[in-house]
Amino acid sequence: METQGPGLLFTIAAFIGGFSILVFIHEWGHFAMARLFGIKVDTFSIGMGREIFGRTAKSGTRWKISILPIGGYVKFFGDASAASNPGDLPEGLTEEEKKVCFHFKPLWQRALVVFAGPAVNLIAAVLVFATFYFAYGVGIAEPVVHGVSAGTAAEKAGLQVGDRIVSVDGESVSRFTDIGAIVRLHPGARVTLSLVRDGQPLTKEVVLGTKYMEDRFGNRYPYGFLGVESPVPHKVNLGPIGALREGARQTVEMTDTIFTTLGQMILGVRSVKEMGGPVRIASMVGEAASHGVQSFAWMLALLSLNLGIVNLLPIPVLDGGHLLFYALEGIKGSPLSRKAQEAGFIAGMALMLIFMLLVTLNDLQSMAL
Repeated sequence: METQGPGLLFTIAAFIGGFSILVFIHEWGHFAMARLFGIKVDTFSIGMGREIFGRTAKSGTRWKISILPIGGYVKFFGDASAASNPGDLPEGLTEEEKKVCFHFKPLWQRALVVFAGPAVNLIAAVLVFATFYFAYGVGIAEPVVHGVSAGTAAEKAGLQVGDRIVSVDGESVSRFTDIGAIVRLHPGARVTLSLVRDGQPLTKEVVLGTKYMEDRFGNRYPYGFLGVESPVPHKVNLGPIGALREGARQTVEMTDTIFTTLGQMILGVRSVKEMGGPVRIASMVGEAASHGVQSFAWMLALLSLNLGIVNLLPIPVLDGGHLLFYALEGIKGSPLSRKAQEAGFIAGMALMLIFMLLVTLNDLQSMAL
């Protein structure tokens, strides 16, 4: 299939640049929290492999850019590797060295250092969304049916103009956009709508329709469709606090969407073919960058949110896996055995390799269309 879009070199450059920004944000979270607790940081690297440029700060940290733009890391003093594995307890350190060594810090400090990376990714998403809302305001429409499209699930269920939708399958709505956010996640599903009609509560059972969104590679993604029209939204200009509140609201809503979608894939409701790998993500970033700085910034905020959430999953080799080990250490009163931790990291690495293989195959199939 012939596709239109930004050039290959532009897409690669946008992806590497954007991904490097996200990696820097993530690793800076680890770095900043570590320095707050007096932990010495040996290396802060953007990219992996051989160093191509770097400088050493007065603190002793080597800041560098490495040749492979596939990630990055912060290496703490005493680490055997960049992974900072909980089981890598260094030996032979002096008391002064132990004071600045990550592995000799209290459990709660180590956990906060690990948590800070994903947390900063989530905070960055909130701040970008908030900046947009502060600059442009937000359009808000009441969750009232302004029109019913013919032949849709809404018409079949008997919805009428003027109906106020209070909740969808038990999830309360306060804006018309809330309806779409819930409905889109459940194509073809039977849902319960709680309404208010002429001041009286009413319940309707609705079988949602299914529509498909298609990307420029020909991939089709199903989404639920109700068939109600929105009232004209009224624009609300926001101050800094209101914009932050709206940015947080957007982040929470998108986080719920991500977890719901992952759950549906695990349960087989959605196809795992909907997951994209590096090729598809690079295409999305390049497409966004070709539309301007604002579109590029919004896309990076979405990816930062996803990066933060994925890293918090309780899978060894991810930050969430480290936090799981620390939680078990807190319950047990001592770290898990080295053998148990190594087994966990091997299992986690195998799971991540399978995942990467799966999404890469999805990408290759998309390119072959």
